[in-house]
Amino acid sequence: MEYGLVIDNSVVMSWCFADEANQYADDVLDSLKYVRAIVPCIWPLEVGNVMVMAERRGRLKYSDCVQFWELLAELPIDIEHHLSEKIIRNIYTFAREAQLSTYDASYLELALRKNLSLATLDKALLRACEQFNVPIFNRQGEI
Repeated sequence: MEYGLVIDNSVVMSWCFADEANQYADDVLDSLKYVRAIVPCIWPLEVGNVMVMAERRGRLKYSDCVQFWELLAELPIDIEHHLSEKIIRNIYTFAREAQLSTYDASYLELALRKNLSLATLDKALLRACEQFNVPIFNRQGEI
């Protein structure tokens, strides 16, 4: 399986919460039958933060969080652990130019560097994809 896309945390977390389920996120999940995804090193921290906050607010139980981590571990999603000084500078530049957080800019930078589509539900990140000509995973599940 080859890399086919970068998946933003906004899509991943919609898999976790029933009230956030949507066709776009389902299409992204279905695409993982055919391609591998890659995410920046910040991704597991973002996933963990959303879950711990949801647990504190009573939206999830600890057992739900454990189960979701186990489900994510079964998916063909690789974490890029390498973070060079050049990559950090590029992320900072993208964040400044597109008015993104550095967290969101890390997804944009990875997609641009790897020449991959980006799957996101984040409106600012979608605008940045257009600004920097990064392909966006489309709603019909095509990459």
